[in-house]
Amino acid sequence: MSSEIGRLLTAMVTPFGEDGGVDYLKARQLARSLINSGSDGVVVAGTTGESPTLTREEQTRLFVEVKEELQGEASVIAGTGSNSTQEAMDYTRDAAEAGADGALLVVPYYNKPTQEGLYQHFRHIAESTSLPCILYNVPSRTVTSLSAETTIKLSEIPNIVGVKEASADFEQIATIIGGARPGFRVWSGNDADTFHLLCLGGYGVVSVASHLVGRQIKSMIQMLVDGSIDGAAKEHILLLPLFKGIFVVANPIPIRYGVNQAGFSVGSPRLPMTEPDPLTAEFLDHLFERYEFDLVPEAR
Repeated sequence: MSSEIGRLLTAMVTPFGEDGGVDYLKARQLARSLINSGSDGVVVAGTTGESPTLTREEQTRLFVEVKEELQGEASVIAGTGSNSTQEAMDYTRDAAEAGADGALLVVPYYNKPTQEGLYQHFRHIAESTSLPCILYNVPSRTVTSLSAETTIKLSEIPNIVGVKEASADFEQIATIIGGARPGFRVWSGNDADTFHLLCLGGYGVVSVASHLVGRQIKSMIQMLVDGSIDGAAKEHILLLPLFKGIFVVANPIPIRYGVNQAGFSVGSPRLPMTEPDPLTAEFLDHLFERYEFDLVPEAR
């Protein structure tokens, strides 16, 4: 199942209109443009898609619209995680009914469960659906970290097909790669970690930077798959300032700004997220001048 999901997934921003509502037509166009610029699939309603401020109805309609737009040409992974197990199960059922190709399940945030609680949380969600499930470990946002041991244990559940690892803990990542069941995939959750993670035997990346440099990231991944470490390292070093710079303030503020600057209007973020302040915008403008963007503004 996981082999169909793809190595390069873009965690897609959610376009908003001037009235603050979701622009579903623009979401279709953005998804199409991301696939045209190198992505193998998109993650819809993840952190970068501002899932905390989307209603259940908005989230579900996004799954439907993007899936209809891509028509099976690329994978659509639905962000259905929650710090409530029942709510995550409900969201995952919505995603399955919408035709999503998989579910991305973030570690529960704020309530700080134990490792046993995390195991039971993800087990219950996976057993409630036939969708391929990808775990998402991002302790910088959730406080609690999914341990390597718990991840390996969860990998034995057939439809838990991989993990998006954003811990930047390469000892943990190596332990997962070495200990999980055969076929279990590890995607990088940080653009800056992708090169190192793939060198350890990881599979791919759920990327933010691929909004702007998708073909270049895909080229780096392909070089690593082909064994061209030197070429991939040069691409990584070239892109590293961008990988780091788009997290100068909380994601998705910088990448939304960058997509707008690239000529693809996705509107302003929803509160409590804001537009970048003038100094941050100036920093991003200078950063973006150093790169040629791959995003194709016209999707149709």
